[in-house]
Amino acid sequence: MTEQEKKELQDRIHSVQERVAQAAVRAGRNPDDITLVAASKMNDTERVRAAIEAGIRVCGENRVQELLDKYEQNAYAGADLQFIGTLQTNKVKYLIGKVSLIQSVGSVHLGEAIAKEAAKHQIKQDILLEVNIGREAAKSGLLLEELDEAVARLSEKPSLHIRGLMAIPPIADQATKNSGYFDEMHQVFVDILTKKYDNVSMDYLSMGMTNDFETAILCGANMVRVGTAIFGTRPYQIVSP
Repeated sequence: MTEQEKKELQDRIHSVQERVAQAAVRAGRNPDDITLVAASKMNDTERVRAAIEAGIRVCGENRVQELLDKYEQNAYAGADLQFIGTLQTNKVKYLIGKVSLIQSVGSVHLGEAIAKEAAKHQIKQDILLEVNIGREAAKSGLLLEELDEAVARLSEKPSLHIRGLMAIPPIADQATKNSGYFDEMHQVFVDILTKKYDNVSMDYLSMGMTNDFETAILCGANMVRVGTAIFGTRPYQIVSP
């Protein structure tokens, strides 16, 4: 990276951090209670390190192989590492012991695979249950009517700790910024919070990305996953005119 590129990255990070803080204040909340996850997909070790040097404290990766490659290069030193992408059960073994939180647990089957692997390593793995709040066929995640059973079944696994919920709503429209979906997710989050399960603490409601994270915070999110607004447009993204 050139010095100019580093400066631009720092400026984007500080801008996002300020926007997160302002949204928290508007919601009557403490900005320190909002966790900013830098979605570092398609960004190399040098850029991830530069982001951490600029103040990023949590990195989220979408792809197992990319995570492993950068992990071996010590890309995440000084930051917490989480997995936020679609996860196949046969890839679970590569994450246990490397990530603090697996956000994208969208089925009981996947949760059970994580529990089994974590037990082998004598680890209690933190997870979030992913909810397909928009009922999109192309997306993974639990439907709302499946959520209670999933919580009940996975909470019985001593090697799992359910820390909350995660959602990726449909692409945000400019008028509502997904506020309807976010409000619905927050209500579900609160409903589960009132129930008493072992191994369930409901600490995190992870929702909101570059196009809608401020709205998500206003609707109750305390964890947002931001990529483009931090790292800039990725090579495969098409910028609208």
